[in-house]
Amino acid sequence: MSKTQEYYTYAKTKIPGGVQLLSKRPEQFAPDQWPAYFKRAKGCEVWDLDDKHYYDMSLNGVGSCILGYADPDVSKAVIDRINNGSMTTLNSPEEVELADKLLEIHPWADSVRYARTGGETCAIAVRIARATTKRDIVIICGYHGWCDWYLAANLGTEKALDGQLLPGLKPAGVTRTLKDTTFALNFGDKKALDDILAKHGDNVACVIMEPFRNATPDPDFLNYVKESLHKVGALLILDEITIGWRYCFGGAHLAIGVNPDIAVFAKALGNGHPIGAIIGTKEAMDGAQDSFISSTYWTEGVGPTAALATIKKIEETKAWEYVSKIGQQCMDKWNEYIKKYDIPAHAEGTPCLAHLAFTKYPLELKTLYTVKMLKYGFLGGLVFYPTTAHTDEIMQLYYDAMDKVFAEIKEVLDKNDYQAILDAIGGPVCQSGFARLLK
Repeated sequence: MSKTQEYYTYAKTKIPGGVQLLSKRPEQFAPDQWPAYFKRAKGCEVWDLDDKHYYDMSLNGVGSCILGYADPDVSKAVIDRINNGSMTTLNSPEEVELADKLLEIHPWADSVRYARTGGETCAIAVRIARATTKRDIVIICGYHGWCDWYLAANLGTEKALDGQLLPGLKPAGVTRTLKDTTFALNFGDKKALDDILAKHGDNVACVIMEPFRNATPDPDFLNYVKESLHKVGALLILDEITIGWRYCFGGAHLAIGVNPDIAVFAKALGNGHPIGAIIGTKEAMDGAQDSFISSTYWTEGVGPTAALATIKKIEETKAWEYVSKIGQQCMDKWNEYIKKYDIPAHAEGTPCLAHLAFTKYPLELKTLYTVKMLKYGFLGGLVFYPTTAHTDEIMQLYYDAMDKVFAEIKEVLDKNDYQAILDAIGGPVCQSGFARLLK
């Protein structure tokens, strides 16, 4: 067993769940084969603990590193801040500079608060909405993190959240007194929204939703949600944590043309450095004056400094245009080789969040694709978050490997033998969604 695999085997005896983020579990990709740890990373290249080199054609920091790993301009700004101190009794002036920049980009907003993670930003936004409206009920549409207020949607059936992004999110440890405080809504379902508001409208604080993730954005539905909420005195929160800065500069809602009451950002905002932002109108954010929302490390200087440098470079390079171009090229290549080798699959999603979906033996073929890509030196899952570090030359290397991998998958499928797929994987099949890890 390699040093990288040995380290993960050991980690699972000490760390519940193996790692800190579900999306980074090797079991989500190719159990016993996916490298769990990196020694260094630069651009879209990663070296594991055995110094084996990979090009990252998968999550790229779970969508956080839109400029690539260790971007030199962002790193310089962060190192300068660290050398001058990043945490003191006083506050970092960069948080004021970042507030000015965010409000300049989003002229509909008046106020800004900060956190350091996506889950925190959503929790803060919901807290503010509840404090402002003096109401309890939250309607969710999309994935918004791990906190109690979100998982409370599964206190009824334990399946309410399955259609949002991650299936199997059990609300273990969430107090049952939160039952019926959070309701799930599928995107585009106006009737479901109407039904919830008809029954609970006078106690609904907000809808928190992703403007879109994998489908074409629908301004009609977003406008309908906003108008319906305002009629009953509730607020609209748009979660830009995943799509923000990728679809367009400043957030997808600006391109769609629907301004929320509150919007939240994280991930790409800091290009790999922890920073989250909650922005909103003065009226919507009023509850932040009355609610106790405070944490020591929300005041360190690295996060806002990284965000300022990241925003500057995203704007200068028009990164959102580049990642969409690269993502579309990748989707086109997937479809080209799928057709060439008659593979049961298709490309889907929006180019800046490109997806490959197998329509037969989905988990088995996902694992097989991943295992074979590892052989050719690529972290190649079914989700590809492009970065500005994915040059045409690097992408061509990936396309050459893609051609070979699909040809090899075709050979396995032609055997018409399920066991042949498992044999080709050479290890366990990947998991889907959340599952308990056994030692």
